[in-house]
Amino acid sequence: MADILIIDDEKAIRKTLGEILSFEGYKIDEASDGEEGLKKFKERNYDVVLCDIKMPKVDGIEFLQRAGESNSDVPIIMISGHGNIETAVEAVKKGAYDFISKPPDLNRLLITIRNAMDKSSLVTETKVLKRKVSKVQEMIGNSSPIEKIKDTIDKVAPTDARVLITGENGSGKELVARWIHEKSNRNIGPLVEVNCAAIPSELIESELFGHEKGSFTSAIKQRIGKFEQANGGTLFLDEIGDMSLNAQAKVLRALQEGKITRVGADKDINVDVRVIAATNKDLLREVDERNFRLDLYHRLSVILIHVPSLNERRDDIPLLVDKFLEDTCAEYGVAVKAIDENAIQLLEEYNWTFNIRELRNVVERLVILSGKTITKEDIASYVMPKSR
Repeated sequence: MADILIIDDEKAIRKTLGEILSFEGYKIDEASDGEEGLKKFKERNYDVVLCDIKMPKVDGIEFLQRAGESNSDVPIIMISGHGNIETAVEAVKKGAYDFISKPPDLNRLLITIRNAMDKSSLVTETKVLKRKVSKVQEMIGNSSPIEKIKDTIDKVAPTDARVLITGENGSGKELVARWIHEKSNRNIGPLVEVNCAAIPSELIESELFGHEKGSFTSAIKQRIGKFEQANGGTLFLDEIGDMSLNAQAKVLRALQEGKITRVGADKDINVDVRVIAATNKDLLREVDERNFRLDLYHRLSVILIHVPSLNERRDDIPLLVDKFLEDTCAEYGVAVKAIDENAIQLLEEYNWTFNIRELRNVVERLVILSGKTITKEDIASYVMPKSR
């Protein structure tokens, strides 16, 4: 049974539409103005919204704009007794599915609702199919820390909350960021990644915000920055603890105001970006040492996710090894190699300094150098040569 929200300040209109749509088998909820409608819209998942335009507190056009920022997939049909071409065009431009004048033609209204629901279903199916064919690597493991991370991702991803991911190098912070984007409402948009540690401090602002032609010596043409490239999607700032204080101040402004300014320009550009950041540093210690801004830390850390080291999740090593064996053997075009229990035990006892990244490299080495079955002797020879 589909849920429909009717927002109208006229009780008689709400009652009439509610009775008609209830008779058609729809489940109806009502709001007497745009403010109440917004509250209900954010609390529940509706299939269609019918919204008046002229209302107290929050009018229909403002509701349309703010609802679109919360969930742009829900079709909103505007209904107004003050209808004209200009109003209809403005409503459609701001994201309305359709515009119907009062008193509405009931046949047209019912057809429009059915078509809107069909469109909503197609959008949902498209997202499901996109996830099925996604190339995002699976998050392997069923240890308690990994299950907690998966659960957090499921809760956080559908929101626009900023996330700060912490953990050692090679532990899988980037994978967590990719899954947050993949499961979010922004997954149709781009995921733009920036390694703040790999960009010289004098170029980081140009990389993030872009620049105008001639703004500095080597600026031979205009450049679009990562914030603009990520508009409508997600910006992943990896190793944000290595960002300069000057760049931090501009990132803070972008998060506060939703605006950026290209280097060498004086015009603000609005950006709609969800920011996910990651670091292998203790940012609060960096704050104490005046290397990182406290206000930026609080802006970024709405949600904190700590990714454990491989040494903290040794129970997952057999699953990871099996997956890496399968992937590596497929990549090299050879039959999947077996690994005996004694070899697995040695891998579980090994000190993984560089975490999952190191384990993947070790498995690739074993596939290349070992026989059909990987033994503890192979581990001693190719992983821990000092133990021979």
